Amino acid sequence: MPTREQVHNFAAGPSPLPTTVLEEAAQGLLNYEDTGMGICELSHRGKEFKAVIEGAEANLRSLLSIPDNYTILFSQGGGTGQFSAVVLNLLSAHRLAHPVPAEQFTPPPIDYVLTGAWSSKAYAEAQRLTSPPFPSCPAFAAPRIAASTKATKWTTLPKREEYDFSKDAAFVYYCENETINGIEFPSASASESSPYAFPFDLVPEGVNIVADYSSSFISRPIPHIEKHAVIYAGAQKNLGPSGVTVLIVRNDLLVDTTEAAKLGAVPHTPITYEYKILADNGSLYNTPPTFPIYVSALVLKHLIDNKGGLEGLEETNKAKAELLYATLDEAEKEGKVKCVVKEKDARSWMNVTFEIVGEGKEKAFLEGADKKGFRQLKGHRSVGGVRASLYNAVTLESVQALCEFIKSF
Repeated sequence: MPTREQVHNFAAGPSPLPTTVLEEAAQGLLNYEDTGMGICELSHRGKEFKAVIEGAEANLRSLLSIPDNYTILFSQGGGTGQFSAVVLNLLSAHRLAHPVPAEQFTPPPIDYVLTGAWSSKAYAEAQRLTSPPFPSCPAFAAPRIAASTKATKWTTLPKREEYDFSKDAAFVYYCENETINGIEFPSASASESSPYAFPFDLVPEGVNIVADYSSSFISRPIPHIEKHAVIYAGAQKNLGPSGVTVLIVRNDLLVDTTEAAKLGAVPHTPITYEYKILADNGSLYNTPPTFPIYVSALVLKHLIDNKGGLEGLEETNKAKAELLYATLDEAEKEGKVKCVVKEKDARSWMNVTFEIVGEGKEKAFLEGADKKGFRQLKGHRSVGGVRASLYNAVTLESVQALCEFIKSF
């Protein structure tokens, strides 16, 4: 049986986690902070867990330089849950800002930027939630596509001139990194000059911006974090185990959704998905996923103590991605592989996708990789191919070893 040190885990999620963090978490499962009880056995309202969740919030705020007018929340339901929660909370905020009688209220547009499977799923959920509850009733909102790369099979990003935002939208939604095909909006350092950068300046003044950062969270700085209304991320890529979702919500959007629903023309929000309820109760309205939050807190402390902060993470992640893409580009010139994403500015640092050229070669590549300890490289079931995910806990040494294997195959 291989040891942990002999395996290079390139899973797309749940992702690998730092070994030292897992060792500390294992001890915490048995005896947390010499309490004689495991972290999963402690009350979520007790002083011990209160220190865990408050520490995680403080470290995350420091790591990402989150402004004071934003609240950090820990929720459940993953990114998929936020496909719904975003619509319900932001439509409620929009309705409260327009308190006219229901018959005079005009359902607002909501703009979606479609760049892959996950933004498309979010758009489909918005369509479902805002459709008329019965034939004679008007829709709650008008979801629309502000830009799309479906014609390219999600292998690039829209260019600046391809966006069409509504001036009166309740919000604009985009997914920063799409895991399946491996596209990602350019980093903060590249965004000012790249034609594929998200055009924050084109979004009309007063329109909220929502971003799904699930698969790239805390891998590098977030461009224009202060221009976002909501940022959310499932933990299971860079932050911790599956089961907890982190939200960064601008404070003015922590609204009473029940009061909004009383005005009519807006759907009710389930109580566990109301951002204000979560905020008012310090993410402890109901029992949260204590173990995933605990591990996430350990990861955040590990990153701050050992990785040089977000700038250090960005430098390492950029180096990993550049090394692997350079190897693949060279192999493509030799006719051995085919890179899925051609435009360099649209390539994901987190999910590198490619195909092996030749009948039966992909199967042989994956089998050979597995024997060498390179695990979970198979592409998403919807597209096939090969996918190497380079999340924070994947070391540069693992990427170097994979590159050597690619060269030798």
